[in-house]
Amino acid sequence: MSELAEPFLSNSEVRSKFPLLNKDNDNIAYLDTAATSQKPGCVIDAVADYYTNHNANVHRGVYPLSHEATVRYESCRQEVRGFINAGSNDEIVFTKGTTDAMNLLSSCFARGFLQEGDEVLISAMEHHSSIVPWQLACESVGAKLVIIPLNDNLELDLDAYANLLNEKTKVVSLVHVSNVLGTINPIKSMVAIAHAKDIPVVVDGAQAAAHIPIDVQDLDCDFYMFSSHKAYGPTGVGVMYGKKCWLDRLPPYQYGGDMIKTVSFEKTTFNDVPYKFEAGTPNIAGVVGFGEALGFINAVTLPAIQSHEDELLSYATARMESIPGIVIHGSLTNKIGIVSFTMTQAHPHDVATILADCGVAVRAGHHCAMPLIKLLGVSATVRISFGIYNNFDDVDRFLLGLQKVVDIFGGI
Repeated sequence: MSELAEPFLSNSEVRSKFPLLNKDNDNIAYLDTAATSQKPGCVIDAVADYYTNHNANVHRGVYPLSHEATVRYESCRQEVRGFINAGSNDEIVFTKGTTDAMNLLSSCFARGFLQEGDEVLISAMEHHSSIVPWQLACESVGAKLVIIPLNDNLELDLDAYANLLNEKTKVVSLVHVSNVLGTINPIKSMVAIAHAKDIPVVVDGAQAAAHIPIDVQDLDCDFYMFSSHKAYGPTGVGVMYGKKCWLDRLPPYQYGGDMIKTVSFEKTTFNDVPYKFEAGTPNIAGVVGFGEALGFINAVTLPAIQSHEDELLSYATARMESIPGIVIHGSLTNKIGIVSFTMTQAHPHDVATILADCGVAVRAGHHCAMPLIKLLGVSATVRISFGIYNNFDDVDRFLLGLQKVVDIFGGI
């Protein structure tokens, strides 16, 4: 089988960096990276090292330990800036994750930029973490949530999208990569279409950042957000990139320490960006680990990761298509390493249970995208998703599990 096509590490060497996947019994084929990725040892060590040797609050102390913690924390902001090619560290806001970032942004828009009769445009592919915040933001001011439909190929209908944009549209929010279908949406062209009408665009990059290169200046999006835990980093940390001109205009989301300049009982003035949006003591250790995770991805390189995952995707898809009863949802073209499928023989949860008995970790359900699952005409799907540590043995183990489903429930 092919090894990871990049100049530094083979696939087996990459896999060896992940402690959970290298236990003595090697008892798991982990195919649920779209839910959360496994963590390399360097990330785990960085978090432990922070608490062991550098633990102090950031931005507050003049003593050496606090200075060390601040330097480590802020160096991750620089790491993120380079990772997505933002124009400035000031455009990088740390959050608890993509969900937190979307709640932050939708709340700020509802308080400062949305009015009754306005429209917010989102796609039929969105995760609940995008649908619900914008839905509630619209309800709070009397605005309308408008949906970009899919075409027969389960891709966003770009003609319909262009026609839906109008003088009432105040913001467009798009998922970069579908967490159900794996589809990579044409964000750059969609941003250009919206910007031609002076409409800002928000991009949910939760499923993109660890799989394909991201250049926010090239995309020209106004906001871009993603989570650490899906990019080989700790949970509870994420990023919201925002063009500085927008971050300066938005009101704060939460209030407390570090996001203020002055406080009196009569009036409070707010800090500069990005600190205006970072109230309270942050997840310092998580941010330090996040920076280490991004360094790990950069060392392996995203083009190499994408190439390897594409090989696994092609291998898995070709063999799945020969198994009786399988229906794959979404085409193979222009997607990352995600496959959602159903089997006529068994409910997705039964399929996932049998796979679990075979030591294969997958996800079954609506994947926090109930409207999209409804459009597919099913109640749930089984989803496999790849990371840089997966190999062809993982896929073969998964395929043997599917054959067991056929053996138990019969062919079609």
